[in-house]
Amino acid sequence: MSRTLRISTRNATFQQWQALLTNRTKRHRAGEFLVQGVRPITLALEHGWPVHAILLDDAHRLSQWSHDVLDRTSGVSRFAVERELMRELGGKDDESPELLAVVGMPADDLARIPTGAQMLTLVFDRPTTPANIGALIRSADAFGASGLVVTGHAADPYDPKAVRASTGSLFALPVVQVASHREVVDDVVALRRSGLPVEILGSDEGGDADLAAHDLTGPKVIAIGNETRGLSSAWREACDHILRIPMTGAASSLNAAAAGTVVLYEAARQRAAQTVAGTPSVS
Repeated sequence: MSRTLRISTRNATFQQWQALLTNRTKRHRAGEFLVQGVRPITLALEHGWPVHAILLDDAHRLSQWSHDVLDRTSGVSRFAVERELMRELGGKDDESPELLAVVGMPADDLARIPTGAQMLTLVFDRPTTPANIGALIRSADAFGASGLVVTGHAADPYDPKAVRASTGSLFALPVVQVASHREVVDDVVALRRSGLPVEILGSDEGGDADLAAHDLTGPKVIAIGNETRGLSSAWREACDHILRIPMTGAASSLNAAAAGTVVLYEAARQRAAQTVAGTPSVS
């Protein structure tokens, strides 16, 4: 059983936790981030993410869920944190969480994303809003994507706003950050040389192919552009086709996370239809 240390002042340890919430550089230097919420913490444990520390509200009566988390993290460092300090770390002005977790980050390695005949890798090009990353992670998880790649100078998937917006899907879906489109394209080239016919697609209102008319079965990499500027010219050149989502009304474009969700849904719909069509009848 771990010994529980008490934190009642804004000491150096507390400041390190605060930095995990507010400072991207320190998050990545430490290789860990602070996780808030019952579902995200539960999914982090279910999917085997390394828990470095558990923070407890020292005045809160623990629920059965918290006791279960403590049982599953036996041997992990524990801290009883004064309620006001816990409230500051919890991200909600009106309440203090009973439990928070400090969780380790996985490596940014494209090999973490599964490949194969049914691969569906989504790329988010230079997103500026953490909540949009989280929302797209959630959609990618819901519609069966193989993983999400964030390219270029972008918001951080481990920002607390992104983690909350993913509602825990960050822990169920491989999410990788790379410096530019080049790493993804090089990976696709290597897969093509190995015999896997991966198609690179983009999404833009000025695309050359209607979304529903294009075959989205088989191995695909689909890029979604920046919230204000869309796809970069480098991604446009790398794409085999740019998909167009038909729209009516006064809107000129969709929110990036919404556009990505529509594309993912259509890909899932086509793949489900292919599976049904390919299923032999039962006599």
